[in-house]
Amino acid sequence: MKITDVRIFPVEDKKLKAFVSIIFEGCFLVSDIKIIDGNKGLFLSMPSKKRRDGTFKDVAHPLNSETRKMMEDVIFGKYREEQAAGRPAMTPEQVEAADTVPPSPEAAPDS
Repeated sequence: MKITDVRIFPVEDKKLKAFVSIIFEGCFLVSDIKIIDGNKGLFLSMPSKKRRDGTFKDVAHPLNSETRKMMEDVIFGKYREEQAAGRPAMTPEQVEAADTVPPSPEAAPDS
């Protein structure tokens, strides 16, 4: 399975560096991946939801280390490109407005 698109949404925050959306094979979107600057450098935080007990559970994540490494390589590569281009940081509202994917032609109703 290949990543066919990566969208980076830089934010201004001490630890949170960007939100990321990725598309697999042009047909499966995963949003709300975060690039975090931790004690040992950058890492990916997968999309999660808060449970009733206050803990968080990933709602999407790689099932093996090879897939995680592939995702990290592609996402961090794109993130470095964005940094080199000097793309300005966004507010959370701007990220939410920008994080849209146009529908595919196959999804359009027949006329």
